[in-house]
Amino acid sequence: MSGHMLRPAISLRADPGERLRAILDRRETILALLIALLLLLVGSRAPVFLTPASIDAVLTDTAVLVMLAMAQMMVILTRGIDLSVASMMALSGMSVALVSMDQPDLPAIVPLFLATAIGTGLGAFNGTLVAAVRLPPIVATLGTLSIYRGAIFVLSGGAWISSHEMSEAFLAFPRDRLVGLTHLFWLAVLTVAATAFFLNRIRWGRELYAVGGNPAAARYVGIPVERRQFLVYTISGAISGLCGYLWVARYAIAYTEVAYGFELTVIAACVIGGVSIAGGIGTVTGAVLGALFLGIINNALPVIDVSPFWQTAIAGIVILTAVVVNSRSEAAKGKRILREARGTGEDGR
Repeated sequence: MSGHMLRPAISLRADPGERLRAILDRRETILALLIALLLLLVGSRAPVFLTPASIDAVLTDTAVLVMLAMAQMMVILTRGIDLSVASMMALSGMSVALVSMDQPDLPAIVPLFLATAIGTGLGAFNGTLVAAVRLPPIVATLGTLSIYRGAIFVLSGGAWISSHEMSEAFLAFPRDRLVGLTHLFWLAVLTVAATAFFLNRIRWGRELYAVGGNPAAARYVGIPVERRQFLVYTISGAISGLCGYLWVARYAIAYTEVAYGFELTVIAACVIGGVSIAGGIGTVTGAVLGALFLGIINNALPVIDVSPFWQTAIAGIVILTAVVVNSRSEAAKGKRILREARGTGEDGR
């Protein structure tokens, strides 16, 4: 079952008014309109925010969040959660920063693949705890969150690695441009495209919706639930590892608390985008829009001189609102399906 199959179909025979209402009822449409409204409001207050240079900065700053939202969404679809994404990212980033410091002549492609490989191993360990040991995902990844953070301190001795200790090639890759946009942005586009293809065109990806929607039924029809769980945590680790290199290279610094607490922002992006914490519901488009919404807020509020306290408070209000909207929406869909089922039963008598 793919993500788009979870939305009510729009009949071609419906009148234009009904089709318009059906489109406006979709979370993605509402979120896109909110993003457009947010851009207009901030632009009216600070026109510099809508300049090409500013938009380019927002897209680049949000790229890592978009990539991690793809990873987290696949985990949440299976009724899981990965609280260790930021820790895996930080550990992978620190590891390749140390390699760059020791081997400055290495081409940028080496730390990129090395960070991805390290993250894949860390994610596979998470997957083993969840799928084989059968630990609850929140417990398993809460534990590895602390383990991976501790490993960063052990690996680095608590020291910081700054820009002058990393090679120029290491630092330059995420910021270099292709067709006017940064490599960081294009990697995010590739990650989104690959996730959409996997979830909608590959059987293993489509099965994630069944695993999260009804694990017992998924097992009954022959879907290997534990294997799919292991797969999504491994993918989450791989993407987190890649993001670790990109984060450290973009901000030109590696230290123990890199991206500390960022996992909550990633989960928030998914929730805002309509990914159900209960599993089985979510779309790539929604998760991307949720990440963009948070990215725009984080970049816009300082521009209009909003204090850091209010930035955090506003982000919290947005998250709580999204959770309430999600729960009410799912309850309304459940009632509608029940009414339709009753109506069908009455017609059939």
